[in-house]
Amino acid sequence: MKKLIIAMLMVAFVALGAMAQKTTLNVLYYIDATQAGYDVDQAIWAKFQADNPDIDLQKEELFSEPYHQKFQAYVAAGTLPDVWYCWPSGRSEVVYDKHLAKDLSKLLGADFLKNFAPTATNPKALGDSVLPASQYQAIVPQSFTLTTAVYINTKLLKDNGLAIPKTYADLRKMVPKLKAKGIAVMMLPDKDLWPSQSCLFSTISGRLLGDAYIDSVKTKNAKFTDKGFVNALKFYQSLFKDGIIAASDMNVGYSEGAGLFASGKAAMYIDGDWRTGNYITDKSSNTALISPADQESSFDIINFPAIPGEKNSGVVSGIAGVGYAISDALPAGSAKLSAAVKLMKYLYSPEVQKIRYEQGAYIPTLMGVTGNVEPIIKKMAAYKNSIAKTTYVLDGVLDPSVVSILNNGLQALGLGNGDPAKIASDMQAAMDKFLASAK
Repeated sequence: MKKLIIAMLMVAFVALGAMAQKTTLNVLYYIDATQAGYDVDQAIWAKFQADNPDIDLQKEELFSEPYHQKFQAYVAAGTLPDVWYCWPSGRSEVVYDKHLAKDLSKLLGADFLKNFAPTATNPKALGDSVLPASQYQAIVPQSFTLTTAVYINTKLLKDNGLAIPKTYADLRKMVPKLKAKGIAVMMLPDKDLWPSQSCLFSTISGRLLGDAYIDSVKTKNAKFTDKGFVNALKFYQSLFKDGIIAASDMNVGYSEGAGLFASGKAAMYIDGDWRTGNYITDKSSNTALISPADQESSFDIINFPAIPGEKNSGVVSGIAGVGYAISDALPAGSAKLSAAVKLMKYLYSPEVQKIRYEQGAYIPTLMGVTGNVEPIIKKMAAYKNSIAKTTYVLDGVLDPSVVSILNNGLQALGLGNGDPAKIASDMQAAMDKFLASAK
C-alpha cells in the first residue's frame, strides 16, 4: 500500500510539474463568429493547441469596431496581449509609432521570410502614416488586399436585359428598371462606419485626385477644403442622389450584407477582396451563400466603373494585408517569446495558408501555396491580376482623428443629411490639429 501511495504521489508531482511548466499565451484575435468557415478557423487554433500541450492559448475573439476599441484600451492600459491580429497601418498605427511589437525580420530571420513575396517583407510598405513611422517588420502581411471589388450578379442583369456596366452613366441607366422590381443597383452596407471609406471612397479619391494629392495634404501643400476633394465627396453623394445606392444601406450591418446580395437584393455589391470567403461552401454545414455552380455561371467580380473626370483610370484602393504581431514586452529568451514564435510560424505555415486560401480568406503572400478552390476565388484572383495600379486606402494613410470625421461624413451623405464642404472643413481642422500636435 505504501508503495502504491508513493507511486501515486510521484505521478501527481509529475503532473503538477508539467502544469507548472505550461506557458500561457494571450492572443487577441479578429473574427466574426457568425461567418461561414468559423468552425474551420477554430480547428486551426485547436490543432496548434493539441500539438503543443505545453502552451496554454488564451484567445479573445472580437470583430469590427469592438476589436479596435478593445485594442486601443489595451494600449492605453499598457496591457497588450502577447500576440494580436494587426493591420499594417491605420488603426494599428500606434504599433509602429511606439514600437509595441517585435521586429519580425530579426525574430523570424531571413531563412523564414525568404518564402514570402517581396511586398510582404518590405517594412517601407508598412506603417505608412501622416508622419514617417518607425519602419520595421511588425507584421508579415498574409496578403496584399484590394479594398474595392464589385461583386456582380450577371444572371440578374441578363434576366433584366442589362449588360455589365463600364461607366457611371451605365449605372444610372440601370436604376429605373431595377428599382421597379425592388432591386438595388449597388449595395454598400455602412452601419459599421468604415466600409464606405475603405471599400469605395478611397478608390474614388484615387481615381479623381491620386496619392500625390493626399501626400500634399500631409505636407500642408494642399487642403481637404480644396475644390477637388470636395468634388470627390460630391461624387460619392451622387451615388445616393442618383439612386444607385440606397440610403437604407447606411443602416445595414457589415455582417448582413453578403447574405442580402446573395439573395438577389442587389445587382452588385461593393466590398473588399476578402469577402469571397463568405460566399463559398461552409464545410461544417456543406452549404454556401452562392453555390459553386452559380459562382461559375451567374456571378463575377469587376472593377468599379469609370468615374466622370477621373485622372487615374481604373486604379483601385489597396494595401498590404493584415498579419500577426508579437508584443515587444516579451523578454528575450523567455518561454512566452518562444511560444509566440512557434505560434507565429504555425499561422504562416503552408498548411494553414492553404486552408486560408481554400477558405477564400485571401490569396497568400507565402509563395507556392495552391489548393482546391471554388470558382469565385479563382475569379477574385483573376480580378486582382487585372489591376495594374493601386491607390491609397485612406484609413491606412491618415490619422484616425481625420478618418473618423470622414467615416461619419460619408454615412451622413448617404443618409442625405451631410454637406461635402462641411465634412472637408472638419477633416482639415482635424488634420491641422494633428500636424500641430505631432511637431
